[in-house]
Amino acid sequence: FMSLRIYNTLSRAVEKFTPLEAGHVRMYVCGMTVFDFCHVGHARSNVAFDVVQRWLKVSGYKVTHIRNITDIDDKIIKRAVENGESIRALTNRMVDAMHEDFDALGIARPTAEPRATEFVPQMLHMIGVLEEKGLAYRTPQGDVNYAVRKFPGYGKLSGKSLDELHAGERVAVLDGKEDPLDFVLWKGAKTSEPADVKWDSTFGPGRPGWHIECSAMACQMLGNSFDIHAGGADLQFPHHENEIAQSEGATGQQFAQYWMHNGFINIDNEKMSKSLGNFFTIRDVLKSFDAETVRFYLVRSHYRTSLNYSDQNLNDARSGLKRLYTALQAAVPSNVQIDWANPYAARFKAAMDEDFGTPEAVAVLFDLAGEVNRSKSADQAGLLKALGNILGILQNDPVAYLQAGAGLDEAAIQAYIQARADAKAAKNFAEADRIRKHLLEQGIELKDSAAGTTWEAAQ
Repeated sequence: FMSLRIYNTLSRAVEKFTPLEAGHVRMYVCGMTVFDFCHVGHARSNVAFDVVQRWLKVSGYKVTHIRNITDIDDKIIKRAVENGESIRALTNRMVDAMHEDFDALGIARPTAEPRATEFVPQMLHMIGVLEEKGLAYRTPQGDVNYAVRKFPGYGKLSGKSLDELHAGERVAVLDGKEDPLDFVLWKGAKTSEPADVKWDSTFGPGRPGWHIECSAMACQMLGNSFDIHAGGADLQFPHHENEIAQSEGATGQQFAQYWMHNGFINIDNEKMSKSLGNFFTIRDVLKSFDAETVRFYLVRSHYRTSLNYSDQNLNDARSGLKRLYTALQAAVPSNVQIDWANPYAARFKAAMDEDFGTPEAVAVLFDLAGEVNRSKSADQAGLLKALGNILGILQNDPVAYLQAGAGLDEAAIQAYIQARADAKAAKNFAEADRIRKHLLEQGIELKDSAAGTTWEAAQ
């Protein structure tokens, strides 16, 4: 299993992957800030790194996969106050909703899911170490800030120099910061904030800054140095840059060996985000599309590319998935152990070993499906199903999936065909067209001929 290569944001190059401990991969993925339902952008990130951990396991590694939960921050406090509920009630509700959504999409639960509020002592310890080393200072307002200029490597992940960062800096030195780039490690308590967001500390009552949460949890759960740190491209700066500064500043060791970042989901070429208000929650999307279609739409693209979200693209994914299931319907798959010497399996492996190349891996599935349609071979069908499983697809019963994909049973379709025939007979062509269009939206294509009207699953 020594052939895997990963694009490392830190070096801006695809590198051979070698874990620190032979046979064991330790991986930290930045998780959700739980103040609202997860949107499709969150699904993108979590499906991407779910595929990563699946491939690592298939490759023979033991994987310790940590995905944190940010259950304290400004947005959470604001939302809880608006809702008139406690922080804990809000975050528990949103964590449950997140698990429902992720389970539906086939995203495996991580090895552990630490919550920020459970690691405040570790955060305070790390802040104390940074203060002792002269990398942190207290402000008159009761905050503790990180002194960015004192950490020589600052900017190495984002590729931004301090001077460049300063060029974009228009802010006066406010809030007791010695430098506008300095960031907060500990926020002094404010009288206006609810009591359930204040912790006692040697720095005075307050709560942790966002960046320190991940540093403390990652070091506590995986050690001061581990293999992979992953998250969305929007976290690269400042969040991940600040995590490096804090963690390496405190421990003197390289924090993560490989940094992985997934691309955005765009709507009309603008990044999907809560702040722009242009987001679709996973649960809204699942009202119109089945979960496997959504997952397939996400894995068809390479995790580092940006992806445009549209009903058209999801319909396209649904048609593609139906083509694969149609092959599995053509031959009952036998239970096979993947033989990596098989040409299809070898191509699939080569694609995944090159920075988790899912588009090429999916292309292999379509080629193999074509072969299954021709040969009706149970072993080939079994291989198609087994390779699909690595991407988290093709595990449903094909007949059930294709019927559910049609969304309508035979009797309902025949009733529509009859209603359309009646509308045409009454010269109500608008109604006849409406029925045809409605069926097409359900994945049913009508074929008119002299013998009458028949239907097939739309491709």
